[in-house]
Amino acid sequence: MDEREAVGRLAPVCEAITRMLSPHAEVVLHDPDTDRIVAIWNGLSGRSIGDPSLLGELDSLRPAGRDVYGPYPKSLADGRRLSSVSAVLRDGHGHAELVLCINVDRTAFDDAARILAAFAAPTSGQPRALFERDWTESLNDIVGGYVREHGIPVDRLSRADRLSLVSRLDGAGIFGQRRSVPAVARALRISRSALYQLLGQVRKEPAADADAS
Repeated sequence: MDEREAVGRLAPVCEAITRMLSPHAEVVLHDPDTDRIVAIWNGLSGRSIGDPSLLGELDSLRPAGRDVYGPYPKSLADGRRLSSVSAVLRDGHGHAELVLCINVDRTAFDDAARILAAFAAPTSGQPRALFERDWTESLNDIVGGYVREHGIPVDRLSRADRLSLVSRLDGAGIFGQRRSVPAVARALRISRSALYQLLGQVRKEPAADADAS
């Protein structure tokens, strides 16, 4: 199969990859025999058809016996970083007729990672003057902490789990707050009557806290 036919056969695949990763990816087909670029989509690197491929740079990266390797890092002249993957495409006789390279511009992803990292940075804590009377914060902290600690969604908590949580909330003084029962019932996703039953059992049997040791 000649070069033009091979490129024509692979062009829809290359264009599909480019569209999926648009505008962040450059897709290039190289002819390993002539070491020239034979097709390119979304040319981030500024290269054109006929430019040198410089495939020799891949020799030290390719594991023996494999035709797909990467991702490996590359850079553009303007300082942008790329992640690249390359694949040797062989014909029916095993001859390497083309090399497909996908170069993804990491700029947008690196910027997003920095933004997410900033949001995940440790906070300095809540100002006491603003939150010292907000008992709902304590309610959310206790219920949320229990859910995270046990890996069980609120709506799947067992009766023993709810007894344990009600015991913790009672010990933290939550039920001494005005209109706490409706708020706790909503947080535990149970009825008020069910909550009163749990609270009655906890106060009658303090040892009902499932996590007490």
